Amino acid sequence: MSWQATVVTLFPEMFPGPLGQSLAGRALENGVWTCRTEDLREHGLGRHRAVDDTPFGGGAGMVIRPDVADAALAAAQGGANIPCVYLTPRGRPLAQADVRRYAAGPGVLLLCGRFEGVDERFLQARGVEQVSIGDYVLSGGETAALVLLDACVRLLPGVMGSEQSGVEESFSDGLLEYPHYTRPAVWDGHEVPEVLLSGNHAAIAQWRQARAEETTRERRPDLWSAWLARKNGNRAAAVGGAAQADLRGLRRIPT
Repeated sequence: MSWQATVVTLFPEMFPGPLGQSLAGRALENGVWTCRTEDLREHGLGRHRAVDDTPFGGGAGMVIRPDVADAALAAAQGGANIPCVYLTPRGRPLAQADVRRYAAGPGVLLLCGRFEGVDERFLQARGVEQVSIGDYVLSGGETAALVLLDACVRLLPGVMGSEQSGVEESFSDGLLEYPHYTRPAVWDGHEVPEVLLSGNHAAIAQWRQARAEETTRERRPDLWSAWLARKNGNRAAAVGGAAQADLRGLRRIPT
């Protein structure tokens, strides 16, 4: 069964967009995943199909109405086990763990906001996940939806040429990925690190791990702190488990 991507949007013509090309495009053609849109405007009210209204309490901009959003969601709903995700700068940061969870399921339903966003009552009542792709504001959720879909589709079985590609990359184990080099071995006076030419796979793996740790520590101290905490926690758990095993062994020694 294909992985289902459904997008509720005012601009259905934006999909699949760039995801109709390259690996994602071939996977779409081969039926690995499907991309369906639900036009929010079709559920608008009145002669002009209005989807928004002014915010209670005053302020600039317009807010997508809860009844309109709910009607669109009902029409787009693909199944009880498919999560509904609203792309918004107010959401929690999208992480690789989220991407893996979405990709492992039957699909995802994405709600693309515009204007000042969507009425909070609808989001709360329907248990919509609120997700952000970064600390910046876009003109709408469509670009963010494409980012999330790209991250998910590449993890679907058979999309990437090598299964290992999804394992040895940034965020796969909590670290940023190590740097890459290719031919020529010397370019513009810059040489490839000697260890990568040595053929010593153990030394190469050690070098790559060290570079991944160094890059993460320098560029993403938040990830580095989380990785260290997880590593130290696992080490403490292992030590505690070994101590308990030793204690059980001592108890079995006859006196």
